[in-house]
Amino acid sequence: MTDWTGEQEKREPARQGGGGGMPWTQTALLLLLLVMIGVQVAPNLGAWTRRLFGGRDAAVPRAVTARGDLAPDEKATIELYEQSRESVVHITTLTDRPTGPFGGNFQEVPSGTGSGFMWDDRGHVVTNFHVIQGANGAEITLHDQRSFRATLVGAAPDIDLAVLRIDAPLEALHPIPIGTSNDLKVGQKVYAIGNPFGLDQTLTTGIISALGREIESAGQQKIRDVIQTDAAINPGNSGGPLLDSAGRLIGVNTAIASPSGVSSGIGFAIPVDDVNRVVPQLISEGKLARPVLGVSLINPALIRNMPVQGLAVANVTENSGAMKAGIRPAQTDRRGRRVLGDVIVRVEGKPTLTVDDLYHILKSRKSGDVVEVVVVREDQEVSLRVALSPSPGF
Repeated sequence: MTDWTGEQEKREPARQGGGGGMPWTQTALLLLLLVMIGVQVAPNLGAWTRRLFGGRDAAVPRAVTARGDLAPDEKATIELYEQSRESVVHITTLTDRPTGPFGGNFQEVPSGTGSGFMWDDRGHVVTNFHVIQGANGAEITLHDQRSFRATLVGAAPDIDLAVLRIDAPLEALHPIPIGTSNDLKVGQKVYAIGNPFGLDQTLTTGIISALGREIESAGQQKIRDVIQTDAAINPGNSGGPLLDSAGRLIGVNTAIASPSGVSSGIGFAIPVDDVNRVVPQLISEGKLARPVLGVSLINPALIRNMPVQGLAVANVTENSGAMKAGIRPAQTDRRGRRVLGDVIVRVEGKPTLTVDDLYHILKSRKSGDVVEVVVVREDQEVSLRVALSPSPGF
């Protein structure tokens, strides 16, 4: 019988001695191969493990790249904003809302927002008339977030301007620098500061896109020589300033042309020369004292086929400049037929085809000024010198 245990014992020394194992050269090659595989695998082993078990790569913040100095135009814009922002205010209009089951009591609640700017160091604030139209009151918030109750000083719906006043400390009042609009050029840079959608102190920039535009005011009158700009103007910008690159007021942002009601790159501003003429009157009189010739006119629709294009005089006001200058009204002949009197065709050398033409010519004048009026009388042109009268009510 074979003793397999003994045979096993006989073979054991041969295993331990290595005589029957892998030669050392093969072992060395195997180790080298494992090292090479490890070199290739090790860098990706962590990533493979993280992918398999859902881990993330270790990360640290990126190093910040040095920016360098701001561009000169950027510095100029920042400086303009810092110098101008203290003059711009946020206007919140207030209305009364009924409270209680029968509406017997009222509570004052915010009803709208707009923009404005400090006119002088007496607390006068200029804005658009349509910003405060229909409101019972207004609250004005300054750049430092202090708020003051405002009172209405005066309004000119025909030119969409209004003046409010706040009782604030002198150190809080920063009047805006005033420029002129008679030398503006299409293409020059402009800056608008306001509160679109109730967002305080927003700056937008652009250029003057066109001059001499015409829009309709809140009083349904045409405002001429309006500035068109592509600086973004949105609801809430109304009443805010349009500035030139020197930080001077050149217009009051008043309207946009947009089917959607938001900025479409076409905004309009009332020229500052009109603002500088109207605001002092609103402060002193409470309303616009418009000078007049002292005549009433025949409805153009009634004399559409008149051979002379102009404004037909219906009546002349007693003791007016027109009466003293000899302007003749329409008359009634012996048969009771209406006979045309004088037809005004030019004032100060400018054609007067519509009432808006006449208003536009006289808007820069004041009561007492003398203007040249050319009328057609019995097929002849007659030149008259007419002293302007104050509008009714003054």
